[in-house]
Amino acid sequence: MKVAVIVNQSKSEAVKFAPVLMKKLFSLNMEILLLDEKKNNSMGEGIRYFSDRDKIIRECDVVITVGGDGTIIHTAKYCMEYDKPLLGINFGRVGFVATMEKDEIDTLSKLLTNEYYCEHRMMLKITVENYVNTQVFYAVNDAVIARGSLSRMMDLSVSANNQKICDYRADGIIFATPTGSTAYSLSAGGPVISPDMECILMTPICPHSLFSRSVIFKKSDIITVGNIINPDRNGSEVESFLTVDGQYYIPLRNDSKIVIEKCDKPFKLIYINRKNFYEVLNEKLNERG
Repeated sequence: MKVAVIVNQSKSEAVKFAPVLMKKLFSLNMEILLLDEKKNNSMGEGIRYFSDRDKIIRECDVVITVGGDGTIIHTAKYCMEYDKPLLGINFGRVGFVATMEKDEIDTLSKLLTNEYYCEHRMMLKITVENYVNTQVFYAVNDAVIARGSLSRMMDLSVSANNQKICDYRADGIIFATPTGSTAYSLSAGGPVISPDMECILMTPICPHSLFSRSVIFKKSDIITVGNIINPDRNGSEVESFLTVDGQYYIPLRNDSKIVIEKCDKPFKLIYINRKNFYEVLNEKLNERG
């Protein structure tokens, strides 16, 4: 079995743990693939190094990330493209998406005996259109339309399947997957959705409206946000942005149209010791707060 190991180099504890993980994988006779930036003699001999994530994930059988949810989210988009399952070892602050703790690595032998479960997690496809160009992004957690730091409230028009839903005046709107329901949307007052469901969650951010609740759309709905109007006091245009999984920031124009829909492919998340989602949720929320 060929295992691609992605280590978050900004987390010192994850970097210290990496040689321990390598030793375990070597003891199981697994072939280890690493990125060039992680080349380190302390990792051991016989490791294959790759120049980028696209190549390493295309070549492997399984991906293991060592870091937090951000590491998993960034890697999951490559795993989705090449249909590779992912296992996340938690070194983050909360770790809603990670499925293994560092003291559980002895169970990695179950990868070889197929004693694990793959949960298919829905992703979002986000298309941004304006008269200049069209861009496509994919989200594991969420896509957020929000004003800039010095902007006033935004006016947004939301439709589903070409039928108008509502006009919002708000600081922005969050569109989340069930996986992302425990991220920004939860902080904005949205509901928790079991991650094995398939739906699209919309949560307004600080809306100036009586219609201020979250809305859950079915997985086949195609949602459009248009008429993104955000004038300042003098009537001139001010900044607004689309943020995808907190990793991509796309400036928006008043003529921008954003289309949110279910991605055709999920990403596969490996569970070796499957835990009850709601028990994990309570545990993580208690830790956070």
